[in-house]
Amino acid sequence: MPMLRILLVDDHVLFRKGVAALLETRPDIEIVGEAKDGLEAIEAARENLPDVILMDIHMPKCDGLEATRRIKREMPHVKIVMLTVSDEEQHLFEAIKSGAQGYLLKNLEPYQLYDLLESISRGEAPLSGAIATKILKEFTRPSQDSAQQTDIIEELTPRESNVLQLVAEGKTNKEIAAILFLSENTVKIHLRNILDKLHLQNRIQVAVYAVRQGLVDKES
Repeated sequence: MPMLRILLVDDHVLFRKGVAALLETRPDIEIVGEAKDGLEAIEAARENLPDVILMDIHMPKCDGLEATRRIKREMPHVKIVMLTVSDEEQHLFEAIKSGAQGYLLKNLEPYQLYDLLESISRGEAPLSGAIATKILKEFTRPSQDSAQQTDIIEELTPRESNVLQLVAEGKTNKEIAAILFLSENTVKIHLRNILDKLHLQNRIQVAVYAVRQGLVDKES
């Protein structure tokens, strides 16, 4: 696995140092910086250009949701994963709409955190199990804009539609490439086009969009 460069953002210094100590035991992870609030997170992201930011929600000066929005606008390539005690639906959905690539609760076991961080490197979207269930329930409710969304879907090419469905089924870029006999780079290009056409920001939004539109079975 390539080295994963991580920025830790949490106002509780003991928790932050504990996570740093855990992750620094891994040869494939480098902690490139720490921040205690959203404003520091933005500056640290600019300075260190991390691959992944583990972001708390409740912080002084600038909370994690606002920091996520600002960072994603300026550095859309940076992957942000919320690591929080909050399982409130309002925070969850706002984080995803703001561009967060994942949402994890702090009651994870260390090995679960390792596994979920590895999934980011594979192009997947890490979610705690209970969080995934909440997302599915919320985003599979009938949409009032279904006619408009159907028109947007028709703008996708047949190949983009194939990629959209496979992303919704939880397939990684590597798996999609193998199924469709494409290179991983081509899959990434298709996914970028899908995000642009559907005005979405990440794989989670793509997946729930596809389920809402009936393009993939909910069980998948």
